[in-house]
Amino acid sequence: MNWMAWTIPTAGFFSTIIAILTAMTIWELKSPSVERKGFLPITTSRGDRLFIGLLSSAYIHLAYLAITDATLWIATIISVIWMVIVMRWG
Repeated sequence: MNWMAWTIPTAGFFSTIIAILTAMTIWELKSPSVERKGFLPITTSRGDRLFIGLLSSAYIHLAYLAITDATLWIATIISVIWMVIVMRWG
């Protein structure tokens, strides 16, 4: 693994994604989701909303990097708030 630049933030990021996917899998097995229509223009399940939220969070970070040189913690906070909104009302 010498070719990979593993830093604490990188390891934390991937560990968090793995933890989220594991928790969502257990939640889905315990309580299967029902598709519903929120503010998103399609009918979605919990997994769909998770995917949409993660993908749009990546775009939030990319846009933030394109616009400013400030710390990425601000983009991360915006992304977490966005994920909560999408998962709850999406």
